[in-house]
Amino acid sequence: MSENWQSLLMLDHETTEKVFAAMEKPFTSPAGPAPALVAKFFDYANNYVDRCHNQKEEQHLFPLIEQRGIPRQSGPLSVMLQEHEAARGLLSRLGPMVKAYAAGDASGLVALRATFGEYVALCKDHYWKENDVLFPMAARVMSEADGAAVVRGIGQVEAALGANTRADYYRLAAELIQAGGLKDLSFGVERDVLAAILNTLPVELSFVDEDDTVRYFSHEQGEKIFPRTRGVIGTKVQNCHPQKSVHVVNQILADFKAGKREAAEFWIDMGSRKLHIRYWPVRDPGGRYLGCLETVQDVTSIRALTGQKRLLDQG
Repeated sequence: MSENWQSLLMLDHETTEKVFAAMEKPFTSPAGPAPALVAKFFDYANNYVDRCHNQKEEQHLFPLIEQRGIPRQSGPLSVMLQEHEAARGLLSRLGPMVKAYAAGDASGLVALRATFGEYVALCKDHYWKENDVLFPMAARVMSEADGAAVVRGIGQVEAALGANTRADYYRLAAELIQAGGLKDLSFGVERDVLAAILNTLPVELSFVDEDDTVRYFSHEQGEKIFPRTRGVIGTKVQNCHPQKSVHVVNQILADFKAGKREAAEFWIDMGSRKLHIRYWPVRDPGGRYLGCLETVQDVTSIRALTGQKRLLDQG
């Protein structure tokens, strides 16, 4: 994301939602979450989400868009302010519960879980309202100078709380996410559903692992631009290309592994069709190279688009 007011605030939302998702399992486990984990979560929620993130909006974004004509007493802005206060009230209730639990008193665990759940549900609902409703509305009434002023204000709020406030709390968020064992969103669906999703894409996918071995390709049951069979799985990718192009394949993979390149793309003609072929390095969150993803797309119809289409065809 580029560093503008909207991307900065939405990155806070995204980071916090990952923390919420990671905390769900420990907070609902039969044994209850570790007291130290609860204390760290409350630190993040109280001191970053409320005292930092919400203040970026309340001190800088909200007053500015009110000046630009978005009313504070009604509509989306009014709702956002009410929900900030509601979240603050839930944090006030959580504080004594967290303190008691961290001191070894588990008698309030049921209430702690319920209040945690209420707080998370409120914030998640609040974030999508801001992302999808308020922020686009604000962007329509703000000038470029307004946006720059909000970015400066965001920096001022963070600096007032400490020299490295955002970096420090993003590190804490990363600790919470790791402690909660947050999985990628793809784990929220069954394997067969994920496969069906990939096979539905108008792009053919192939994946080669860190040892240059073919491990996956999509659209097995459908017509493919470059036909493949299951026999290719387990084969070195160099054996899947004409000898005259193997040196190009090796160069791309070497560059990906060395971190010298983040994409490679080609486009070719196949009869009347224009094909767009791209290669992407796949890395884990720590930057470790996991393999190479190839995408192949017939872009003939896309290149022919003109004007605009805003209505659904009648089927």
